[in-house]
Amino acid sequence: MDLDIGNGLSLEKVDKFCYYMLDTDGDGVCVSAVTARVRLRSASNKFRRYLPILTGKKFSLKLKGKVYTTCVRSCLMYGSETWPMKLEHEIKLNCTEMNMIRWICGVKLNE
Repeated sequence: MDLDIGNGLSLEKVDKFCYYMLDTDGDGVCVSAVTARVRLRSASNKFRRYLPILTGKKFSLKLKGKVYTTCVRSCLMYGSETWPMKLEHEIKLNCTEMNMIRWICGVKLNE
């Protein structure tokens, strides 16, 4: 399906395309990008890498917060400015971040 933009020019509507090295569907949704950031690669690996510092008893919460913000959160949010953020993506990112922060603080939900 082509979209006429005037002056004899038209744009082709596609079902899937690649933008900023992310596969995107026709509506611009990057579900795979959000999942990859949260679970598969980036943030989870960084969190596990810095787990001794983030959960260590001898480190202050201030230092843990700085390490988390600098190393983990920046990795979690990298590239998100190119995603058309839907509510479900925002919820997924927020849940992941809250789970990590609870783990850092040593808080469990069922207590």
